[in-house]
Amino acid sequence: MHSNHFKVFAGSSNPKLAELISQDLGQPLGRVKLSRFKSGEHYCLYEESIRNCDVFLVQTFSHPINEHFVELLVMIDAAKRASAKTINLVLPYYGYSRQERKSAPREPISAKMVADVLTTAGADRVITIDLHSPAIQGFFNINVDHLTALDLISDYIKKKNIPDPIIVSPDAGRATTAENLANILAAPFAIMIKKRPEHNESVITHVIGDVEGKTPIIIEDLIDTGTTIINVVEGLKERGAKDVYVCATHPVFSGPALQRLDHPSIKEVVITDSIAIPEERSDRFKVISVSPLLSNAIRIIREGGSISSLFKYGGV
Repeated sequence: MHSNHFKVFAGSSNPKLAELISQDLGQPLGRVKLSRFKSGEHYCLYEESIRNCDVFLVQTFSHPINEHFVELLVMIDAAKRASAKTINLVLPYYGYSRQERKSAPREPISAKMVADVLTTAGADRVITIDLHSPAIQGFFNINVDHLTALDLISDYIKKKNIPDPIIVSPDAGRATTAENLANILAAPFAIMIKKRPEHNESVITHVIGDVEGKTPIIIEDLIDTGTTIINVVEGLKERGAKDVYVCATHPVFSGPALQRLDHPSIKEVVITDSIAIPEERSDRFKVISVSPLLSNAIRIIREGGSISSLFKYGGV
């Protein structure tokens, strides 16, 4: 698939994933110089011509999210001024996605603001995975290809042959995903009801479904501090469940999340490499690469076809 009219460049957030995507495509990773001035301002220089090229910029909104966001804006502007034909953003994790609506007066809808800024900067397309809310696609006036890692996660879980599984949604917002996974695995599912007294804090109040004697498989779109997941795990154990499997697409892992999730009641934490995590981690963490998913999406965009063909069990 090598072509002078098609190039992939990596931002500084997850260069390893960008390299894997390029390898999958048989395309060398493009040369770009990214640096910072003493003042902290970002600098970008494409070290090869991108005139009339379809440019794909791989940048995930991991910590420090605001640095990676501004770096991407600078990359977009540089590509636009270098006469790129199209500027396509590969954003495995779309940051600010949890601020997709107003839940209190005088709050921002930051997910919409980010979409507006990316579009205004010059992006022509966004490729992303498992948005916190699928409605965020409507915040863009450009093409959005919304992929899902559910197939990758479900295939891995199926191979485990887990006895007496029950799929658990940590809240009502994940119920549809939990139901989809339950259907794939032919397993029952349960829903946790919780309240949030503060950001990144939650209290489990009810469990809808019988989890006693079963092996819970928790499915989430992202894990941030890990506090909610641990509350869910402990709530399930109090109700007679066996040790738990935790599955999530995006390992945001703020603060001591890695240590928190290394919990004796968690058998395994199944995540993807949409966000880079430290190499030194517990064996409890299983990382599945989304590079084949993203490279196939890029291939379809370049050569034609249907993105839905990537979804074995249906899209999002």
